[in-house]
Amino acid sequence: MKNQRKKSYKDLFYLLLPILLILYFGFWGAYQFVSPAPPREISISAGNVHGAYYLYAQKYKEELAKENINLTILESSGSRENINRLINQDVDIALVQGGTAYADEKLTSLGSLYYEPITLFYKKNLKPHQLNDFAGLKISIGMEGSGTQMLASQLFAINHVNIQNTIFLNLSPNEALEQLKNGQIDAAFFVSSIHTPIIQKLLKNNNVNLFNFERADAYSQVLPFLSKITLYEGIIDFKNNIPEQEITLLSPTANLVVRDDLHKSLSILLLHAMEIHHGRNDLFSPPEFFPSAELTAYPLSSVAKRYLDVGPPFLMKYLPFWVATFIDRMVVMIVPLLLLMLPLFKVLPPIYRWRIRSKVYRWYKELQAVDDQAYSQRLSNEEFSRLNKELERITKEVGKLHTPLSNADQLYNLLVHIDLIKNLLKSKIKK
Repeated sequence: MKNQRKKSYKDLFYLLLPILLILYFGFWGAYQFVSPAPPREISISAGNVHGAYYLYAQKYKEELAKENINLTILESSGSRENINRLINQDVDIALVQGGTAYADEKLTSLGSLYYEPITLFYKKNLKPHQLNDFAGLKISIGMEGSGTQMLASQLFAINHVNIQNTIFLNLSPNEALEQLKNGQIDAAFFVSSIHTPIIQKLLKNNNVNLFNFERADAYSQVLPFLSKITLYEGIIDFKNNIPEQEITLLSPTANLVVRDDLHKSLSILLLHAMEIHHGRNDLFSPPEFFPSAELTAYPLSSVAKRYLDVGPPFLMKYLPFWVATFIDRMVVMIVPLLLLMLPLFKVLPPIYRWRIRSKVYRWYKELQAVDDQAYSQRLSNEEFSRLNKELERITKEVGKLHTPLSNADQLYNLLVHIDLIKNLLKSKIKK
């Protein structure tokens, strides 16, 4: 019985071997198109360690850490340096201020994150109504190479305020805060979240005022990346009524920009983090306005467009990140393999049945040869003995066959036919 089972397994193995080889090479070929797994180490270029960019980068780091992905945060002088790091492939992600980007087909945006209002604080004794009133003063316009410096230069240039008639200083936010409080400079230009500690301190400082952009509509027409927003009376501090009156501001938006080769699964994780930390309403936008596909520094990535339109992929809604990512990567391989396996397994049962039957049917050729000789003539004892031995040999070999129960009837039919030929031989012996 053990030998029969071994033979049965052997037959099945020889039958499956070609199919297994086909599947193996199909699997190998499909695997060439499988994208690599997401990296577990990525980096982001943020701004000053005391600024909003750095704060949000830390929040993204916490979200990615939940999926065992480490986000390295690099401090920078601002948006221009962040963009250069992306282009030079020194980082994978960067926070970028709207209006500071320049064309590069390898960079895409995951969306705009929040309004970064332009806040221009000045000494209380000054009475500027337009930006050209700042000519001749000492003004901090942000660090060299920062988005703040670039935007301040654009706005002042429109008003013919330049280095020929004004003293511009490239101070860090903290330096600008201290020098403005101490009276060393007349004004300080910032582009940052209204919740940044430095901005909050200045809003509550009685010795400085916040500039009101009366011509905000005109500026946003000339510089389309700027939006007109309103800081309502008392919204910072209702008890102390800060600010004391409604103030019109201009604002670009912060963007999360990535290289176009960033793994799409990481883009989805980042978009999820963006929803968590930027989806709530703030002082200038309604709930769920951000992250947004509008006001982006670079073209929106295809992954972000789909996410912002319909939400996260189906698998990531219900499965752990790494499981969903693995299945998503394997789809490109599983679908072709299924298309290959379905016809193979459809023809497998008929081929197996044919192979089992062929083991039985091959003996009918030898049995028919004995039958032909028995019918052709009366047999002598010697001829009878010879043919009978042949039948015994056939019977013995057939007895070694092992077939599944579904094919057992064919084996028993063969044994019955062997007995019929044996009886025929006996009837043909010469008397």
